[in-house]
Amino acid sequence: MRLLSYNIRYGGAGREEPIARIIKACHPDIVLFQEATRPDVVERIADRAGMVEWRSYSKQSLAFLSRENVAFAQWHRPRFSHHAFVEVVPAGERVRIFGVHLSAVHSSPTEWRRVFELRALLRSIAHHQHGFHVLAGDFNTLEPKTRLDVRRLPPRLRPFVWLSGGRIKWRTIQTVLDAGYVDAYRLHHALAPGHTFPSWDPHLRLDYIFVPETCRDRVLACDVVTHPAAAEASDHLPISADFE
Repeated sequence: MRLLSYNIRYGGAGREEPIARIIKACHPDIVLFQEATRPDVVERIADRAGMVEWRSYSKQSLAFLSRENVAFAQWHRPRFSHHAFVEVVPAGERVRIFGVHLSAVHSSPTEWRRVFELRALLRSIAHHQHGFHVLAGDFNTLEPKTRLDVRRLPPRLRPFVWLSGGRIKWRTIQTVLDAGYVDAYRLHHALAPGHTFPSWDPHLRLDYIFVPETCRDRVLACDVVTHPAAAEASDHLPISADFE
């Protein structure tokens, strides 16, 4: 099974064709979208990408496409979370997929908010945590001990870092790892940066795929997707993973 996670930026309107072109090139079985706030756009992308089933709701960030009909799909919004997360179970597959979109902005207060949102998600799926499942999406945070180059941020975002003392302690990804998950990308790329943002000059890693430590052998591949249409399609690069 191949999973693709993709932030399509501001609903994706007007960019359906390049987004669909990238999806078709990846041949995924399931696509998780973030910022997919326009169901009409998601429908057009699904049609152009040849996906059988899709689901999206107005003003909801998370959506999905599927090459086959799914057995189950549901949106959950833990208290105080900025975005709902989506739960998808492909038909005939013994895997449960959770799409994630955590709060944005690089600052210490929003990093704590992301930790809060993630812990709420983990509590809500605790009864699934011994089976094979996947957490994937735009986590809007950096790996532990990563140094953020403030000079490369848009000017409007730099004050948030300065107000945080000029340096942010990244806690969200470590919280996932401490909960018993492994970073699928790092299993296959120990030293590669894995940058996914922005698509025209990737220098930040914001998008991740995690599986339980006990399921690490099921991850056959995990890669950041590069494509000639990437900068035209969105400000994020998608990330894909193959599972047994």
